[in-house]
Amino acid sequence: MFAVLKTGGKQYKVQSGDMLRVERIAADAGEKVQFNEVLMIGGDKPVVGAPLVDGAAVQAEVVDQVKGDKVIKFVKRRRKHGSQRTVGHRQKLTLLRVTEILEKGGDTSGVKAAIGTGSAGAVPVAETAATAKPKKAAKSEKKAAPTKAAKAEPGADDLKALSGVGPALEKKLHAAGVTTFAQIAAWTEDDIAAMDEQLSFKGRIEREGWVEQAKELAKG
Repeated sequence: MFAVLKTGGKQYKVQSGDMLRVERIAADAGEKVQFNEVLMIGGDKPVVGAPLVDGAAVQAEVVDQVKGDKVIKFVKRRRKHGSQRTVGHRQKLTLLRVTEILEKGGDTSGVKAAIGTGSAGAVPVAETAATAKPKKAAKSEKKAAPTKAAKAEPGADDLKALSGVGPALEKKLHAAGVTTFAQIAAWTEDDIAAMDEQLSFKGRIEREGWVEQAKELAKG
């Protein structure tokens, strides 16, 4: 029997005993986690979800937290910044061993749901309706909070001076707590990757060369 699960925006076909590398899961080595987004169960009687298979789950043991192979990419800055540079990135991954595929009962197994490090606030499928309601209320509060944070604080820099940043994107940065060039200039590779994931920038920070621009703008 095999299953097709979804995590980190990707799909994986797995069987019991398979070793799997997925985008980083918030769990320690030795912990048991459960993937509740199962798209298909294969075998003698295949079941295809619409889009998910009700009650199905894939359980796995976390072997280690690792990094993928280094990927080299070439960044060319546009507009007034004409310099070029080559940068590298190593994706944070979690190494798993698939232990069990559940056709039913995944929603009552009690095993910790596998949640990616960039999926803060995600509600595991195994939770009951009673516990889910408070989470929905909390989510509404979180949505309301960025409206206040979007207003530039006293002493904040005009982030629209960065290439590709308009009023809408500046508000998103303010909501994420980024208000000055000095903050951006101090970003590390991990900070850039986290901000890319949080605000769905898809590589824009490195593509536009924000860190280098911020260093220059912070000077004067």
